[in-house]
Amino acid sequence: MFENAQQESNPQAILVGVDTGEYDAEISIAELAALADTAGCTVLRSVVQARPAPEAATCVGTGKLDEIRELAEALEADLLIFDTELTGVQLRNISERTDCRVIDRTMLILDIFAGRARTAEGRVQVSLAQYQYRLSRLTGSGTALSRLGGGIGTRGPGETKLETDRRHIRSRITVLKHELAELEKHRKYLSRRRKKDGILTAAIVGYTNAGKSTLFNLLTRAGVLAENKLFATLDVTVRALELPDGRTVLLSDTVGLIRRLPHHLVEAFRATLEETADADLILHLLDASEPDIRERMQITQSLLNDLGCAEIPQIHVLNKADLVDYPLRNEPDTVWISAKTGSGIDTLLQMIAKALPQTAKRMRLCIPYTNGSFLQCIREEGKVFSEEYTADGTVIDALVEVRRQKAAEQYLLPDTE
Repeated sequence: MFENAQQESNPQAILVGVDTGEYDAEISIAELAALADTAGCTVLRSVVQARPAPEAATCVGTGKLDEIRELAEALEADLLIFDTELTGVQLRNISERTDCRVIDRTMLILDIFAGRARTAEGRVQVSLAQYQYRLSRLTGSGTALSRLGGGIGTRGPGETKLETDRRHIRSRITVLKHELAELEKHRKYLSRRRKKDGILTAAIVGYTNAGKSTLFNLLTRAGVLAENKLFATLDVTVRALELPDGRTVLLSDTVGLIRRLPHHLVEAFRATLEETADADLILHLLDASEPDIRERMQITQSLLNDLGCAEIPQIHVLNKADLVDYPLRNEPDTVWISAKTGSGIDTLLQMIAKALPQTAKRMRLCIPYTNGSFLQCIREEGKVFSEEYTADGTVIDALVEVRRQKAAEQYLLPDTE
């Protein structure tokens, strides 16, 4: 399982939620169970208490906490996972009263991220989020953090002990922010180069487990890990995708989103998510089989708006159409597909080609031998699919850049569309 949690082969967990009416607690606790499964936990039971607001000292009421302690003893659970962010005081009080290890939703997600980050930028972002989260919970946590030991919620930059000097943690945060800024600077330089060179880009965004990696693999044959788990992939992957009109676009697969994505993660991963803000086109992927598809669409759309992506063209891609028992509908900027069976992919590719800026056009030309310099420009700037030497000149089937199209019209062959 986890590299630094070998002594804990399979944590036995009880999930705990507080229903304040702010959000659908039932759906949220189901998502927490999926997160726990991704982290390698066995979920024994879920407990939800309806309250006007979380109890300041123990999150749930003391009576409910005693019930949870008795339940943990009866089921031999060794981990409590709370579906909300806990303060240092709450962590200490709950742990002492239940004699169980305690983590919250954010700590669980951070642990999953720590295990999935592969690139330098991904690892730095996870470490930064973990240090910032732990720093805010040092005060009042008593022995709660120090007794976490190895296991879920502790993986990444290492266990933060209470005696650790706050100045040291802040120093590490400063170093990590500097590293992240340097990595971001390099990524932005590459983005500017792509724009300058006229390279088209598109990004797949959407709720985690909607099938982003499966679609990405189908389109680009990238071989990215695709599992039926939340956050199966974390790092951004970029691959070339050839469109039906012969153009090539760089397609990126971004980190998945979930409800109530912790603020620490949104901030830490803003650099990665901003890759989407530089895209020429966004493929907003949705799981058509999910009953709460509209809510998931709003979650993704809200984050895209926060990142300044409101003006970027979007295609809504409804995946898993093979699991939906009603006929596919034709709606503007929407395509129904199944990344598993491949249905709808041709339509999607055509929509991508149509939605992207028309930087090049496929043309069939007969260029006289006396204008070899123009032919060479087309070869260097565009893409030649075929080339034939005839008595009248060189006949080529090629992508011609916008700035060359007017000059190319005089050589256009009659059968060119």
